[in-house]
Amino acid sequence: MKRLSVIIITLNEEHNIRECLESVTWADEIVVMDSHSTDKTRTIAREYTQHVYDVDWQGYAATKNLALEKTTGDWVLWIDADERVTDELAQTIKKVLENDSGSNGYEIPRKAYFLGCWIKHCGWYPGYVLRLVQRSHAQFDEQNVHEGFQFSGRHRQLPFPLIHYTDRNIEHYFNKYNRYTSLAVQDMLTKGKSFRLLDLMFRPMFVFLKMYIFKRGFLDGLQGFILCTFSASYVFTKYAKLWEAQQRSTD
Repeated sequence: MKRLSVIIITLNEEHNIRECLESVTWADEIVVMDSHSTDKTRTIAREYTQHVYDVDWQGYAATKNLALEKTTGDWVLWIDADERVTDELAQTIKKVLENDSGSNGYEIPRKAYFLGCWIKHCGWYPGYVLRLVQRSHAQFDEQNVHEGFQFSGRHRQLPFPLIHYTDRNIEHYFNKYNRYTSLAVQDMLTKGKSFRLLDLMFRPMFVFLKMYIFKRGFLDGLQGFILCTFSASYVFTKYAKLWEAQQRSTD
């Protein structure tokens, strides 16, 4: 059977990392790339693997590429500290490693929880993400946020989901909010995106309508309404920051 390496990047994840690592103890190798956590993250991680590294933060993609360099498995599974591999998914991955299907990668659905609620709609589920790839095909793109594997091989989809505890409370959401919107603007500037007033006026409204009405976010109750509203606000803030950045560049 082919060997599997799991990679995880961390920063102050002591409240998450144990459950995350418990869910992948069956893997052949676990690599944790930590960026100077000030809590017990590295201490807990070392209970599960000797491959725990303390490195300077270089961005999401670059730090994950550092983790990839430390792996030795034939296949790589990337998960975040707030994600869990279910028993069903673990068994399915083991079968993939046992059998040569001719595929170089697999997309995995994510069952995401927001404020304690499984978000079944809003366009969030199944929300397939490419997470399991042959190491020879494993490399992260240069996106500052929402990075993923660069991939040109054959891939399939697995039936069982990752569990994703994305935001347990509103404070956690907004702790990420400012950082992610700023990183998104950096990506937009790199791609040569220019600010347009119409984007600021209409894109947030479109995002809310798409998620809440067309993707039936109203079926996810109050959490669905809050998520759709926050997502529209995220888009508004992103384009407002794009305007601000371009104003600064012309001063």
